[in-house]
Amino acid sequence: MAVAEREWAEDPAWPRISPIGLVLAAACFGASLTPSLAPRDPLLLGLLGGLAAAIGHEIGGLLQWIWRFLGLPVGPRAWRGPVRLGAAVIALAIAAFCLTRVTGWQNAVRAVTGVAPVESSYPLEVAAIGLAVFAAFWLVFRAIGEAIRRVSRLLERVLPPRVSAMLGTALALLLVWIAVERTALDQAMRAANASFAAADARIEPDIPRPSRPDRAGGPGSLVEWNEMGRWGRSFVATAPTRDEIAGFFGAGAKDSVRVYVGLGAAPTARERAEIALRELIRLGGFERSALIVTVPVGTGWMDPGGHDTVEFMLGGDVATVAVQYSYLTSVLSLIDDRSAGVEQARELFNLVYEHWRSLPRDHRPKFYVHGLSQGAYNTETTLPILDMLGDPIQGALWAGSPFFSPLWARVRDGRHRDSPVWRPRWGNGSLVRAMNQQGGLAADFTPWGPTRLVFLNYGSDPIVLFTFDSAFRPPAFLAAPRAPDVAPELRWFPVVTMLQLAVDSAISLKTPRFGHFYVAPDYIDGWAAVTDPPGWSPARAEALKALFAARPAPF
Repeated sequence: MAVAEREWAEDPAWPRISPIGLVLAAACFGASLTPSLAPRDPLLLGLLGGLAAAIGHEIGGLLQWIWRFLGLPVGPRAWRGPVRLGAAVIALAIAAFCLTRVTGWQNAVRAVTGVAPVESSYPLEVAAIGLAVFAAFWLVFRAIGEAIRRVSRLLERVLPPRVSAMLGTALALLLVWIAVERTALDQAMRAANASFAAADARIEPDIPRPSRPDRAGGPGSLVEWNEMGRWGRSFVATAPTRDEIAGFFGAGAKDSVRVYVGLGAAPTARERAEIALRELIRLGGFERSALIVTVPVGTGWMDPGGHDTVEFMLGGDVATVAVQYSYLTSVLSLIDDRSAGVEQARELFNLVYEHWRSLPRDHRPKFYVHGLSQGAYNTETTLPILDMLGDPIQGALWAGSPFFSPLWARVRDGRHRDSPVWRPRWGNGSLVRAMNQQGGLAADFTPWGPTRLVFLNYGSDPIVLFTFDSAFRPPAFLAAPRAPDVAPELRWFPVVTMLQLAVDSAISLKTPRFGHFYVAPDYIDGWAAVTDPPGWSPARAEALKALFAARPAPF
């Protein structure tokens, strides 16, 4: 027994070349090439494939290490060479087979997303990139394994071998985590924040400062033009004009009111919200028929499709207010500080709501909330539904709610079991309804109550559909019936599917009307359901959709 302990203790933390790991690496590499929610180019296929292969190899090595750690028989040393050779042959066969299928798999995704098929996904290029990425991660994992072994050997001087191995592994991984999270990641976030802040401060020559006093950022405004930020200036300056709106709405069209306060306007979320409220009052926002409190995405960008559409629909008789909370993209801002957006959303909503509810009920606008992506998460997190029961707002439209958004998660998980996860039915439909680009609002629901909450989520949006447990069990969106924009060939694979969804989330803005790329025509039915415009009809909806379909994409 002492000899066996000595033998496994002298080996690496887990084997440098694991036969089981080679086979699992090839299996994970091949699985990563199968269809997912978004089409991928050869570079991304190779990057994901190499990462998946590296993780598969380490899982195999870990299983082999655990086997040895438990003192189970490992067979004669003479078997190790032939076993590794056989594993290598099997791994090559699996990888080669999957590479011959990769073009067809990618075209299956393109078919449901309306993207033109490709003649080849360049399997040799995918294989070369995947091998290079696998080698890089293999070296990283070997370095971590060496650190584990060294720490374990130090501890072995005073502890039994197995105890020192377990404790050494934990201590070494902790040191690696501290080095990455507290040093490398922190410095990377600082650099990214500085870079995005510089881009946000740049004054665009093609966006002139408003010359009218009834515009945020103009003469007499409480919001400085240079402190409004890049996307705030764009949001205010590119609002549809009264004449543009009148072309659709007819007589009585107005210029809308738009208020945007940039992150640099004040040091705290409360102060920025106070500036926004005072500016909204100054511009007569509470004298409009509709008031919308909205929260931008991480960088501060405001989707024109989510705002221009409702202004055309209501004849411009709309006031919209927003406050920036980050310079970073949504993903980076969530990693850096998820609480910043939530705090800003809470301060803005509470201040505006308290002023609104102090007004006479017959002399105040209808109150709505809106958010896209991280903006949806922030507003869902802060909306005080129970506190508003005595004086509720009229509704909310949320688009692309991330999978961890609290209200969306409650509707998704509490849905009627005969409804799909990508378009759930919750309750009797009098409070909450969900839609996608194929509709969903016209089912046999109980009539709307005083508050209308609508979720607009595409069936192929990985940011909405992602779950961490997809590493261990099939995600619900793969069950029948599937959304029309999810390929029938998409299959679940342990660990790999979660990686695929994570990568899909990073490239989900490539194809309009699929993934996380929400387009103006699909906002129209959502806003119509929430605001219930007078005289609205299917013909009016189609006319407005045609108007916005002819406009260029927002990015």
